[in-house]
Amino acid sequence: MRSILTQPKSVWAVAFAAVIAFMGIGLVDPILPSIAADLDATPTETEMLFTSYLAVTGVAMFFTSWLSSRLGAKRTLMFGLALIVLFALFAALSNNVEAVIGFRAGWGLGNALFISTALATIVGAASGGSSAAIILYEAALGLGIAIGPLLGGLLGHISWRGPFFGTAVLMAIGFIAILTLLKSEGKDENRPAPIALSAPFKALARPALGLLAIAALFYNMAFFVLLAYSPFPLGLDALGLGFTFFGWGVGLALTSVFVAPMLSARLHRTTVLRLALSLLTLTLVAAGFSVHSMPALICCIVFGGLVLGVLNTVLTESVMEATDLPRSVASSAYSGVRFVGGAIAPTAATALAEVFGDPVPYFAAAGAALISVVVVFAGHRVLRRVNTSISSELEEAEAIAAGEPS
Repeated sequence: MRSILTQPKSVWAVAFAAVIAFMGIGLVDPILPSIAADLDATPTETEMLFTSYLAVTGVAMFFTSWLSSRLGAKRTLMFGLALIVLFALFAALSNNVEAVIGFRAGWGLGNALFISTALATIVGAASGGSSAAIILYEAALGLGIAIGPLLGGLLGHISWRGPFFGTAVLMAIGFIAILTLLKSEGKDENRPAPIALSAPFKALARPALGLLAIAALFYNMAFFVLLAYSPFPLGLDALGLGFTFFGWGVGLALTSVFVAPMLSARLHRTTVLRLALSLLTLTLVAAGFSVHSMPALICCIVFGGLVLGVLNTVLTESVMEATDLPRSVASSAYSGVRFVGGAIAPTAATALAEVFGDPVPYFAAAGAALISVVVVFAGHRVLRRVNTSISSELEEAEAIAAGEPS
């Protein structure tokens, strides 16, 4: 523990910024109903705050490794943070939902640049070896996922603009900390070899990686129906939603860090995936039947967080072992496809609810999760390789970091 906590100031600067960056996934969740009411927007329009953010993040993920290998880590981190500060501030000052949607898209670009570079930076600067650095990074990831909805609820209880202003201020502090505390790479030989622009796209042609990307596409649809659509049927205020999704985030963080490694050490990863995806399917079906019971729906959401944490980690571990490609290339390709799935789900869910009723989005999400189960079952021979051991702790963390929906 001492080696984890005894770190250079530069490591703490990047870790702090990482917590704020990972908060972005759930920050707007508690304020969606408030934005809809104050800006006279439909639920489908407000869900575009997720769609624009995730779509741009997904597309950018295909190119961030190419860019960061040329700019260097410090410049890429600062560029990403500057974009987040700028677009979060613009979103807070907006007076119509279309503008907020557009600025969230810019936020997604900044977040993709930052999270694709933060882990390598922490590992390179940390003391106590890569293991201590990875634990520190995963702790930052878990804190961000859990705190995002809570901060969004607390500030959103005052005004829906509050979470955007709060993010801009915190990220500006992170920018200054990295600017002053993190050393530049200096000479070119200290930088990693440049990555080809086409590398992530070619990676998807590998059968095992392509199969996992398809499974993740549908899995992420289910993920973001549970996260992004649920504030509307719950009917809680910003504070109530913040506490609900704080519980969801804590569960996700705990199982991703502690439970998933324990399960994959005892069972084949493909077995864990089949079991967890099946459990997610049942959870979403239960949410559909419980949509008009607030306590029951809250239980489904929090329990779903526990299952999602296992799936996030085991899916990205599987991506690592699916091919002999460089891990950063494989996880970049997989993450790009996965975020696109997340971008589709929120607006599709509210559109289904408007036409067919509140339970239907959960049943559709259960169908998406079931497709992922079928893909993993059908591809068991192609995926045989993913049941081998993780190559290294650093590579595991790199894959998990790129695979997390931030």
